[in-house]
Amino acid sequence: MEQTNRFQKLVARAKQNITEISPAEARRQAEAGDAILIDVREETDWREGHAQGARNLSRGVIELEIEDQVPDVTTPIVCYCGGGSRSALVAESLQKMGYENVRSLAGGMRAWKEQGLPVAKGVNSD
Repeated sequence: MEQTNRFQKLVARAKQNITEISPAEARRQAEAGDAILIDVREETDWREGHAQGARNLSRGVIELEIEDQVPDVTTPIVCYCGGGSRSALVAESLQKMGYENVRSLAGGMRAWKEQGLPVAKGVNSD
């Protein structure tokens, strides 16, 4: 999907307000239990392959469902999407909701795969 100029500007502004994290560091933190990985892509993308151990809360529902899934606003969260744009918007939105430790995965799932990190398939978190 081609990104429009307005969308790119929106993402650039969001990235000024959030912190990005590398795939390797996100994996290390998730495996140590120091962060929750949240895939904000649509469920069809999730089923085709997601970061091992991640939860799926798509961009369309995350603000509605995050409090049930992650009630403690101090819990470290790493959001990711396909390339890092939508997850930057989500990270900014969650910060506005009061979540204190939200980061966006730099490069998204594309970068995760390029670095050879574990990918799971199906509907269940691993």
